Amino acid sequence: MLNHIKHDIDHGTPKRESAEEVSLTIDGYKVHVPKGTSIMRAAMDAGIKVPKLCATDTIEPFGSCRLCLVEIDGRKGFPASCTTPVESDMVVRTQTDSLQQLRKGVMELYISDHPLDCLTCSANGNCELQDMAGVTGLRNVRYGVGAQAGAHHCDAKKDESNPYFTYDPSKCIVCNRCVRACEETQGTFALTISGRGFESRVSPGQDQPFMDSECVSCGACVEACPTATLQEKSIISLGQPEHSLITTCAYCGVGCGFKAEMKGNTVVRMVPWKEGKANEGHSCVKGRFAWGYATHQDRIKTPMIRESISDPWQQVS
Repeated sequence: MLNHIKHDIDHGTPKRESAEEVSLTIDGYKVHVPKGTSIMRAAMDAGIKVPKLCATDTIEPFGSCRLCLVEIDGRKGFPASCTTPVESDMVVRTQTDSLQQLRKGVMELYISDHPLDCLTCSANGNCELQDMAGVTGLRNVRYGVGAQAGAHHCDAKKDESNPYFTYDPSKCIVCNRCVRACEETQGTFALTISGRGFESRVSPGQDQPFMDSECVSCGACVEACPTATLQEKSIISLGQPEHSLITTCAYCGVGCGFKAEMKGNTVVRMVPWKEGKANEGHSCVKGRFAWGYATHQDRIKTPMIRESISDPWQQVS
């Protein structure tokens, strides 16, 4: 049965296992979570969303975007909820006037060095940066907009060397999610952050395109990217999908779960399903990108069987 696109719930940080349970209060609600759980994840368990950009529950917390700041009674400053573990009887506030102003200021800095081409951007409708600008109530940017925005990044050329996805440095917010996904999820260590200050950007190596790097095109970086910096070429050409179907990859016997995201009967992309027991939200290059067989004219659509390797295939019910 086809469903509208339903994005998996992102709890911000990975789940922690512990026999010891911690009780705390978040925005007036009593929450009980395993010891070691982050404040961000504890809030999500209570149905409270904390703004974030660099955090996602498939990789370890990093604490760089500073959007997930919270207030904790008895503690100075505004700690990041993604990297701060819960403590017994902790009292946390995720929404105050001070936090609103801090988050708006952080978003203003992000947008000051980001192209404002949202209407024509391939991630329009599925962009976390766009979402967070709305959540924080950002209405104006004092540090440069329009042609000036993204001026420090726009001198870098778009890398289209990979056959499956593009890399656009002008859209990069240096959240490190792709770098961490490449390290923690895939284990390839193909990406790094090069440069400093305004020159900082994701890099697959010193002055080389993705196809000349150690990248194995697994798509973990694309899945982790919160903007259009790393984007499937199928999304760029076909636009955002409208509905999805849970399915199983047909390449090998591992049985990886995928969401086939489509427009009508046209497959736009295959996204690893986080609930897939075999792959838990990750995949190889074949399952993630090489799904052209789904609509190929030579595709076998009926079950086939043979008694020995020398016998011809016979169709069965």
